[in-house]
Amino acid sequence: MRFAITVTDRYLGILEALLERAWRPLKIFTTVVDNRLHHNSAVIELARRLNVEVQISRLTQDNLRELGQRGCEALVVASYRWRIGDWRPHLKYAVNFHPSPLPQGRGPYPLPGAILDQARSWGVSCHKLEQAFDTGDILRSVEFPLGDSDEHDGLDLRVQRAARALSADVAEHFETYWNQALPQGPGSYFPMWTSRDRTLDFSRSVAELLRRMRAFGPLECIASLNNTNFFVRRVVGWTESHRVPIGTVVHISSLAMVVAAADGFIGLTEWSLVEQDKVTGTIRR
Repeated sequence: MRFAITVTDRYLGILEALLERAWRPLKIFTTVVDNRLHHNSAVIELARRLNVEVQISRLTQDNLRELGQRGCEALVVASYRWRIGDWRPHLKYAVNFHPSPLPQGRGPYPLPGAILDQARSWGVSCHKLEQAFDTGDILRSVEFPLGDSDEHDGLDLRVQRAARALSADVAEHFETYWNQALPQGPGSYFPMWTSRDRTLDFSRSVAELLRRMRAFGPLECIASLNNTNFFVRRVVGWTESHRVPIGTVVHISSLAMVVAAADGFIGLTEWSLVEQDKVTGTIRR
């Protein structure tokens, strides 16, 4: 199968699985880095070894037309921040690998939502690419169980592994799965998170605060203390009866701070006064 792919380093395994099954890449589209969700150095290095053209700017209708003229049969979308135009006049197939068990978890990056909603299972889906995000007929999906202790990084790695396995399966049975794809029913949608979603509200229980931290982790939560915002990457917490006003810093040890929550205390053990994107010089969009 002659194909083009949109991909970042997180889902490099999808590209590798397709190559291992003798799919032939004509062009690779990636995205600018944000040092938070999107990296592309591994993708660019693999493209260099394959002698395949890489485009970092947005995939356009002209690009789709050019791909069709070059004999490209399929467009594979595996992590891409931009909407893709109508591919049908130019290509025979287009599929998206989405990091959720569709129709649950539609949206640009649903992993934090899976943890916040305490989902009992999660997964990856391969579906036909449509203009409405994440709504196309499903070729195949895989699921795995989630537990109360699952956190962002662990879920991210499990999704990456599941995506690679799913792409290998889809590559081997592509036309069969395409022809037998099933429409999605009603589902759920997780919009891209906001600063409010990432904010630690110390009037909440310790369990809720730890869950929010597990959901965002390296993406950082925000703790507002003494009129200052702290961008937090790691916390500990425990339940304990107390009469301390909520949000009071009760203890400091080196850079660690212990803060009173509704039913206990939260220790901020890894934090910065500068948001991660600003440390790396990346502009958030």
